[in-house]
Amino acid sequence: MKRIIKGTEPHCLLQYRQIEGANYDGYHPKEPLKRALLAEQGYICCYCMRRISEANMEIEHWQPESKYPELQINYKNLLASCSGNRGTSKSNQHCNPRKGDIEITINPADSKNCEIYIKYSSTGKIFSDNSTIDYELNEVLNLNFQTLKENRKTELDTVINALNKKFPNKTWTKEEIKKKIDEFNCKDLEGKYKPYCQHIIYYLSKRL
Repeated sequence: MKRIIKGTEPHCLLQYRQIEGANYDGYHPKEPLKRALLAEQGYICCYCMRRISEANMEIEHWQPESKYPELQINYKNLLASCSGNRGTSKSNQHCNPRKGDIEITINPADSKNCEIYIKYSSTGKIFSDNSTIDYELNEVLNLNFQTLKENRKTELDTVINALNKKFPNKTWTKEEIKKKIDEFNCKDLEGKYKPYCQHIIYYLSKRL
């Protein structure tokens, strides 16, 4: 999970919110909103960090729409999530579909940096020393779903192999590690983060 810095909401959403009785279902078209959310998140899912686009994302209400109707078109409450295997069994779902109307503690768009509370293992597992957050990562968001773990490990292994190739004795220089961290911590020329970037950053930071 990577911290999200909320940007300026689309003007069309701001205008629509001024209408009496305005609600999320009545807001159309949603494409400008999707594009704004994707741009500020670097085209990765707000929870699992997999690559997303307009075609395969969902608009997530961090505080559930059903419980907080007053926040249903509040831009600060809206995030871009992957579709998380929606339509399959609950055990296979993750991110927005799995979360549903459950309230969670950790908010990637909160001023309290979510990255501080989350750790990763070299096997791709995501966890937290905070028991409540750890439960939410596993049981509510299902971020240790096997495919996600494998994807995180694959991305990390690719970086490790590239560094080992550059440094055959496997003694990476701090300069090169910092360079890699900066690469994964910044958006590319297309405004995109690399998928699962925070896992890589966490691992490399431990090597400094």
